[in-house]
Amino acid sequence: MTRILYPTDFSKASLNAFVYALKLAEVTKGELFVLHVYELPQLHMGGLPSTLKEVYDSIELENFENLKDQIPILRRIAEENNLGHVQMSHILKHGDLIWAIKKIVKEERIDYVVMGTKGASGLKETFLGSNTGTVIIESEAIVIGVPEEAAFNEIKNIVFTTRFKEKDIKALKQVIQLAQAFKAKVHCLYIKTAKSDVKDVVIQDWKFLFKDDEVVFHIIENENVKQSILDFTNDYNVDLLAMLNYKRGFFEELFNQSLTQKLAYHVKVPILAIHEK
Repeated sequence: MTRILYPTDFSKASLNAFVYALKLAEVTKGELFVLHVYELPQLHMGGLPSTLKEVYDSIELENFENLKDQIPILRRIAEENNLGHVQMSHILKHGDLIWAIKKIVKEERIDYVVMGTKGASGLKETFLGSNTGTVIIESEAIVIGVPEEAAFNEIKNIVFTTRFKEKDIKALKQVIQLAQAFKAKVHCLYIKTAKSDVKDVVIQDWKFLFKDDEVVFHIIENENVKQSILDFTNDYNVDLLAMLNYKRGFFEELFNQSLTQKLAYHVKVPILAIHEK
């Protein structure tokens, strides 16, 4: 059974991502864990330890009551999207959000983390600068970052950006597996520049390797890799942009402030990031 973690602060961005988490759980016949994390304040007072304990207990109770109040809202969203049958568990933890996510991913053997992202000042700030960006870099689970403007529709087209490296093969197989669950088509995209060193025989080997899968290969010659990927997501009505997270520098290079002119439609496309490990 696929295990999906959905961290939420009940904001508009996170509630938008909830529908993606629900749908992913449905098509993969998975279990959904809803996580709410809160931080205890650093209290500096001269009271007795019992007094401090009462303060912390009060904060924990307040967060529990908040979570309890939000559960009917989540249930209503599920019912409105005909996903009320999805199995759901709730987790309330105090501490650092990133620490809590990494801990639960390991303890609960989580396959996917689905999170919302928010902002409109440039993807470097709204994605890499967000908690979602940190989770992508540090978590070993597959992470789906859902922009606030990404209203869920059917997932029919998934694009996987590749450099035709050997390590990309496993990642592409994972994308194909997900696409099969959604009955979606996979577009394997390679942007060929003057500095590209991929031999044609390697590309042909890949085409042979995936000849029985629903994969279409696209080789586009263009010096502007970032712009070409964004244009492709628009031209092919891409519903999910998937890639292997080689290292932080790759994301910083791929998504930065220079993409502002394409931001309007780009932020509507969720990003699926597979950790290199």
